[in-house]
Amino acid sequence: MKKLYIITIFLIFNSSINLNTDSYQFAVLKYQGGGDWYSNPTSLKNLAVFCNENLNMNINPEYAIIDVGSSEIFNYPFVYMTGHGNVYFNQFESENLRKYLLAGGFLHIDDNYGMDPYIRSEMKKVFPELDFIEIPKNHKIYNMKYKFKNGLPKIHAHDNKKSQGFGLIKNGKLVCFYTYECDLGDGWEDADIHQNSIEKRDQAFKMGANIIDFVMTNN
Repeated sequence: MKKLYIITIFLIFNSSINLNTDSYQFAVLKYQGGGDWYSNPTSLKNLAVFCNENLNMNINPEYAIIDVGSSEIFNYPFVYMTGHGNVYFNQFESENLRKYLLAGGFLHIDDNYGMDPYIRSEMKKVFPELDFIEIPKNHKIYNMKYKFKNGLPKIHAHDNKKSQGFGLIKNGKLVCFYTYECDLGDGWEDADIHQNSIEKRDQAFKMGANIIDFVMTNN
């Protein structure tokens, strides 16, 4: 992996996430199991550009790629996970991800398609004491700069099921947001890839911006 350099370096104190910085970088989670963790390669870059232009943020558009068990995960306040199909965390990876989330990190899981049974089983390894709950429409994540009165928008049809946002809440804090039957990442990709409508892409970017704004202001 090409080493990425950014002006502001994230400092780690006592294995905690430091958000007191003017610059951020996203990371994509690389996991085992055979699922294509590398799906939607242009998504995060485009989301970073949108947030910089519309939320006055300073996000490096070049994202990092982080293994679940890597100590480098603590350098990133926001980690994005996507793909189709199987996901597997071993014990060390599960423990590392738990430490990251308890230290102030945030995981957004965006089901590209077919991840649901694997996500639920593997995140149970990370937080055995927690279950995913549906995030209500009045939650802050849907009501940051952009208002989504009906909750999570539907970007890609998939099985034509209702889009749902689920979360893991630990000590009163949302540490993991799981977007199901929505596929925000499709809407963030370059316009010519999935040929989503302008309206769908706008919804996807605005919801993504809400997630990032929530992470940066509520951790």
